[in-house]
Amino acid sequence: MTRDGPGGLPHRRLLGLPGVAAQAVLGFLAQLTQQVAPVGLVLVAQRASGSLALAGLTAAAFSAGAGMGRPVLGRLMDRHGPRPVLAATALLHVAALLALVAYAQPGRPQWPMVALAWIIGVALPPISVSMRLEWGRRTPAEGRTAAYSLVFLVQELAMLTGPLLFGLLIAVASASLALGTVAAAAGTGTLAFSLALRSGSYAGSRGRGRVFADRRMFVLLPVVLLLGGFIGAVQVGVPALAAAREVPAATGPLVAALSVGGIAGAIAYGSRRWRSGVPARLAALMLALGLPLAPLTLLDPLPSLSRPSSGPLASASAVPESPLSGSLWWLAVFWAALFVAGLALTPALTTSSLLVDEYAPHAQAEAFGWVSTAIGTGGAAGAAVAGVAGDRFGHAAPFLTAATFALTGAALALALLRRP
Repeated sequence: MTRDGPGGLPHRRLLGLPGVAAQAVLGFLAQLTQQVAPVGLVLVAQRASGSLALAGLTAAAFSAGAGMGRPVLGRLMDRHGPRPVLAATALLHVAALLALVAYAQPGRPQWPMVALAWIIGVALPPISVSMRLEWGRRTPAEGRTAAYSLVFLVQELAMLTGPLLFGLLIAVASASLALGTVAAAAGTGTLAFSLALRSGSYAGSRGRGRVFADRRMFVLLPVVLLLGGFIGAVQVGVPALAAAREVPAATGPLVAALSVGGIAGAIAYGSRRWRSGVPARLAALMLALGLPLAPLTLLDPLPSLSRPSSGPLASASAVPESPLSGSLWWLAVFWAALFVAGLALTPALTTSSLLVDEYAPHAQAEAFGWVSTAIGTGGAAGAAVAGVAGDRFGHAAPFLTAATFALTGAALALALLRRP
């Protein structure tokens, strides 16, 4: 790799292009609900129904809707451009959110909340896809790494800020009012973002069936699904570990470690011009994701499956305490491992977008939609597997699960090195 020279386009030069800085700010504002919506839906649904099961079903309906909607919205964007799709989804997304907030009252039928949550997910505005399309078209091929890194950097910042703002609004008001306020801000940001896109810069394509014209897309999507599995497993592992250590407040710093690493990785990755091939980079980044987390199990040894849960034999067969047990040194070690893994996370997402450019150049928006769906599906699968592993093998097992997803993805990515 080399430092980005005159032919490259690092973040500072990209932000210097007319309109890009404004698009980045508005894109940040428009993506505030991405992390807030599922959390807010759970709180509002549980308050209205008193049922955690319904709250979980509502969040699941949101995720399912988002996964189903992304490829459809992408195809519409390939045909008509981002502007009309963004405007329509912004209005529908905010309207459905506000309708759910208004409807969620005790004693009312529960199924409309699930249906509205599904609509909210389907209509989640495809902001990051729009930014990739807009900035990708405004940069030469050697500048795409910086462009896509900036896309995920903006998204990561929004996903960090949204929950903090949401928590602050809950503290001074209520979950319903907080969700409505964030939704209105995101909707306004989406409409403003759509207007900030360059008029006439997008030439829609009416071709069909081009997403999988290059068969390497059939390999890229499983790799991205495994990347999503890594994310889902970590999201389960962090709070489970903090709860097991009886330090639930550690969840925040541990979650932040992955995000801070992702932000640092995005800045570093986009500031370089890389000589290695894109598929090789993806395989290396997936490897870099998994390796820091694999040894964490050694700090919390897996319990024996035959160990009795209670009785006189329980103490005799108990697994010895970790050398870090009883102290907060484990927090520093896990934080460092998650930060190092995070350094590769955003670059891995960026690299998958670079491969979409190569494999589906005439149907980018739909291909990006399928990538988003694969990440979401993988996240759900990773969370489910990590939960089972944590129950059966101990609270460090989800991190080994995450590492397994990433390392499997690295091995599968090697298939992309072959010629089409």
